[in-house]
Amino acid sequence: MCGRYVLAETQALYQRFNVQSDAPPAAPRYNVAPTQMMPVVVKHSPNQIVLMRWGLVPAWAKDARQAAPLINARAETLTEKRSFRQLLAAQRCLVPASGFYEWKVTETGKIPQYIHLKHEALFAFAGLYERSVDDQGTETFTYTIITTTPNAVMAAIHNRMPVILRAADEEAWLNPDETEPARLLPLLQPYAAEEMEAYAVSRMVNSPRNDGPQLREPA
Repeated sequence: MCGRYVLAETQALYQRFNVQSDAPPAAPRYNVAPTQMMPVVVKHSPNQIVLMRWGLVPAWAKDARQAAPLINARAETLTEKRSFRQLLAAQRCLVPASGFYEWKVTETGKIPQYIHLKHEALFAFAGLYERSVDDQGTETFTYTIITTTPNAVMAAIHNRMPVILRAADEEAWLNPDETEPARLLPLLQPYAAEEMEAYAVSRMVNSPRNDGPQLREPA
């Protein structure tokens, strides 16, 4: 599962994901929670950044306001779920991040852990997105983060982890000409454990109202 993440290095967002834009960078966020609007990378040649709401609402949902938003999608069942099958073929995205939080169960309660890459300040989760239009013609984009089985670092914390794409695989994931699951699903693997680090942080992370760089400092 992935229920909170960080996007701190926003100044580097456009260069890192090869996006051509004069728009000012988004403000850093240190406790991103579901339903919040965040920058997501879509398309391919050129790439674009679109603000989307975290928590995918399927286009076929009769009442988007009442539908439960899907914040995560399991890599193993993407081709089985009606909500995700068509999106895998045509509506894939990169979700930029600097790190993410997960809660480890201990004898003294759940302790939030901050997990990040050792040598990459900015990376991308594999995501899917949906576009919907309400009765008033208002267009809304929503997204979900794909999860997979844990690597050795994450197994000590949780039984799932978000799919962090290797930088070399990001172009293939975004490529609109690629629609075959047989070539896309192999990209959704646990990231190399030796390239990741996790440590305990303050329980201030528990509340999405809290934000700031102090949240990812070691407890």
